[in-house]
Amino acid sequence: MKRKTSGWTQERRVRQAALIEQWRPWEKSPGPKTPEGKDQSAANAYKHGLRSTEWLEEQRRVNAIIRRSKEALERV
Repeated sequence: MKRKTSGWTQERRVRQAALIEQWRPWEKSPGPKTPEGKDQSAANAYKHGLRSTEWLEEQRRVNAIIRRSKEALERV
């Protein structure tokens, strides 16, 4: 099955990346100004699942596995 392409050539991607690096739009982004906007922005990670309860539980399980692996390697 052929993958659908966006129509951007490699040259166009490189040129666009160079232009974006030149424009540096991330330096011009003002971010939230009001306390309400700042609160809403701070909640985005929770709203979109990056800090959801399920994510945190999974992260704890992964950390426990890594910790046990390190301990096992130290005993060898």
